[in-house]
Amino acid sequence: MIKRSEIRELVKNYDEIQIGVLGSHSALEIMDGAKDENFKTLVICQRGRETPYQRFARLADEVIILKQFKDMVSQKIQKQLRETSTIIIPHRALTAYLGYKSIENFFKVPIFGNRTLFQAEERTNKKNQYHLLERAKIKHPKIFKNPKSINRPCIVKVQEKTRKLERAFFTVSSYSDYKNKAAEKIKKGIISKKELARSTIEELVIGTYMNFNYFYTPISEQVDFIGIERRLQTNLFDFNALPAKQQLEVNIDLQNIEVGHMPASIRESLLEKVITMGDKFVAAVKKEYPPGIIGPFSLQSIITKDLELIVYDVSLRVPGNPIVATTSPYTKYQYGTTFGVGRRIAMEIREAINKERLEEIVT
Repeated sequence: MIKRSEIRELVKNYDEIQIGVLGSHSALEIMDGAKDENFKTLVICQRGRETPYQRFARLADEVIILKQFKDMVSQKIQKQLRETSTIIIPHRALTAYLGYKSIENFFKVPIFGNRTLFQAEERTNKKNQYHLLERAKIKHPKIFKNPKSINRPCIVKVQEKTRKLERAFFTVSSYSDYKNKAAEKIKKGIISKKELARSTIEELVIGTYMNFNYFYTPISEQVDFIGIERRLQTNLFDFNALPAKQQLEVNIDLQNIEVGHMPASIRESLLEKVITMGDKFVAAVKKEYPPGIIGPFSLQSIITKDLELIVYDVSLRVPGNPIVATTSPYTKYQYGTTFGVGRRIAMEIREAINKERLEEIVT
């Protein structure tokens, strides 16, 4: 495992800091925020996927095109990143394409964030997101460890067979329903038996879905509440807009692949619950994964009819919600201007540089 002391030594010798990102997921959002704070930027693309970063040319000072994303771990690229004083900003695509082992053990480049924490997103990890939520005394949906115990509507959270970033979630109401739907998806090649065995079965909580986005580092004065968004999903989202009669007549496989975002706000009387939940989560993570949260995180939640907040998913890096940058009233309330996660990261890096505390926010 790469020691934090090694990364500290690297950033001590950094000159003009450059913000680097893998070209997927949230790269545009991250680079736009970096530009707002006058940082140089670099994006690493996989051949065939570079068009957005070349088209929005203002954002990337340099575009590196590789045969595969995983080549980012090569000694040549790592050397180039270190020599250009680059700090890498992590998002879901970085962890998916490089893998946790590569990031923790072989990628000797400063990362803005706690690189040992990223794996806690995976539900198969021992100290996973459920563990952290329980330590923080934050409610999450009931977990069914044995599918034979299913006695209410549930959602099966399983990885797709071929696409690393996508999850082939499906709903069930009983053990027989689970068996039938799982067998059908395996037959169609959507999921594998191996991934099904690793899946999580959660109670399907009914309520309003909102993703609450926060920010914190060891040099922050408090946990910032950045804003709220909701996800647009295909083909589930528009299917739900059909009248019930038509839904019953349409025989299609439903998926919930995230394809976009829409802004949201919350009634003011619930803000205390939202803010307190972020504070509690940061405190719990600090104890379980020292030095704790570094950067943005998201508590994807359901608000029930009783106005309870139940967290069904956690993001422990840039969540990927660019709509917040132009729609969130909450950064406006705190800072006097509206911005999103990308700029908040750049602001913190700039602050760390000015206070000579950069080594505290990288690992």
